[in-house]
Amino acid sequence: MKEFVISEAKAETAVLVGLITQQQDEAKTKEYLDELEFLADTAGAVTVKRFTQKVQGPSQVTYVGKGKLEEIKQYIKQQEDAYDEWMDAHRGFDGSVVMTGNEDCPQPVGMVIFDDELSAKQIRNIENELKVKILDRTSLILDIFAMRAQTAEAKTQVELAQYRYMLPRLQRLWTHLERQGGGSGSGGGKGSVGLRGPGETQLEMDQRIIRQRISLLKERLVEIDKQKTTQRKNRGRLIRVALVGYTNVGKSTMMNLLAKSDVFAENKLFATLDTTVRKMTIDNLPFLLADTVGFIRKLPSDLVESFKSTLDEVREADMLVHVVDISHPDFEEQITVVEKTLADLGCADKPSMLVFNKIDAYTWTPQDEDDLTEPTRENISLDELKKTWMAKMAVGNLPLTVGQKPIASSQEPLFISARQKENIDELREVLYKKVRELHVQKYPYNDFLYNIEDNEPIQ
Repeated sequence: MKEFVISEAKAETAVLVGLITQQQDEAKTKEYLDELEFLADTAGAVTVKRFTQKVQGPSQVTYVGKGKLEEIKQYIKQQEDAYDEWMDAHRGFDGSVVMTGNEDCPQPVGMVIFDDELSAKQIRNIENELKVKILDRTSLILDIFAMRAQTAEAKTQVELAQYRYMLPRLQRLWTHLERQGGGSGSGGGKGSVGLRGPGETQLEMDQRIIRQRISLLKERLVEIDKQKTTQRKNRGRLIRVALVGYTNVGKSTMMNLLAKSDVFAENKLFATLDTTVRKMTIDNLPFLLADTVGFIRKLPSDLVESFKSTLDEVREADMLVHVVDISHPDFEEQITVVEKTLADLGCADKPSMLVFNKIDAYTWTPQDEDDLTEPTRENISLDELKKTWMAKMAVGNLPLTVGQKPIASSQEPLFISARQKENIDELREVLYKKVRELHVQKYPYNDFLYNIEDNEPIQ
C-alpha cells in the first residue's frame, strides 16, 4: 500500500466484514457490525465500508467466499487508485502535495476487520489476497485493552491475553523462512543437507520464548492476586457492592456520582479496565463500591481467563448493581450477555438490583394510528417501557433467562440518568435499604447501625 504523503495526521481507514447465517440474521449482523464500528472508533480507526455475506457458516479457508473476497479486494484497489489519482492531480513541481480549499483527500483502506475470531490459516490466506492489515474482533479488543491499561495489573493481564492469542498464530509471521528441503539428511531425502532454512527453528524458538513469557506473567498475576486478596481482607467489616454491566453503559459516571470519585469516564468502549474501589456512606451506613470492567458480546475467552483476578472483585461482592443502557436499541440482549457472563463466573445467585441508566438519551417514534402491525422497540415510549419492566420484575417471571434460570433480582428496576442526575435520591434510598439488610445479616454485632446509648437499631 502507498504511504501517506500529506503531512496532516489521518486516522486509519477500515472496512468491516460480517456474516449472515441461520444463527445470526441480517438485523443481528447489523447490530454486531455497529458495535464493531464503535470498537474501531475507540481504537482510532474510521470505518468507510461494510461487507456482509449470506452463508451457511464461515469458510475455513478465507472466512467469506471467494466472490465476496474478490469484491472486497476490488473495493480496496478502487480506493487506492482514487488516492493515487488525487495525489497526482494535487502534486506540485517540487513533488509536494498542494491542497486548495477544504478538499478532502480520499484515503486508501488501511485494514479489514472481521467480526469473528480468525484462525492463523484464515488470516494468512486473506492477507495474501487483500495485501492489507487483517484484524479480527479479538485482536481489535486486545488492542483497545492495551491502549486503556493503566496499572501494572491491567498491563500484565493484557500482555498475557495478547501472548495467548499470538501463540497459535505465530506460523504466519515466518512464511518467508520456511523449510527449504525435506528428508532426514541420511540419504532418504532429496538434497536436504545445507538446504534447511531457519524458519522452523525460529518458529520453535519464538514459541518457546512466548510460553516462558506466559508462565512468567501467570506467576506475576498470582503475586498481584495475593496482594489484592490481602487488600480486600484489610477493608474491615463492610458490605461490598460491585457495579456490573455491558461496556459503555455509564458505570464509571455512576461511580463518580455516588462515591464522589474521579474514575475516568468517556463515551468509548472499555474506558475502564482497572477495578476501582471507593468507600462511601449513606446516612449512618458505610460500604464499599467497586467499578468493574464492562462485558461485551463475543468476549475472547483468553481475555476472560487473563482478567480473572480483576473479576474477583465481582466474585467477592456481597451485592451486584447491574447497570443497563436503556437508550441502546438492543439493551435486552446486553442484559442477557452480562447475566450469562456472571453465571460463568459463579455469581448468578448473588443479591442484585437492576438500574436502567441514560433515560435522558432514550428516543422513540410514535406509531401511526393506521398502522395495525405489532409495535417495535422504536415505537415504545419510556413510560410504557418502565411499566413493562416493573410488571416483569413484580411477578418475578422474566422472559430473559440464562439457561433455565430467570434473571436474578428481588427489586423493581430503577430508571436514572447519571449524567443528568435524575432519580439519584431514589437510587441512594434503595441502595441504602438493600445494603443495610445485608449488613445486619452479615455483621449482626457491628455498631455502625446502632445507637450507643440504648443499643437499639436505628430505624
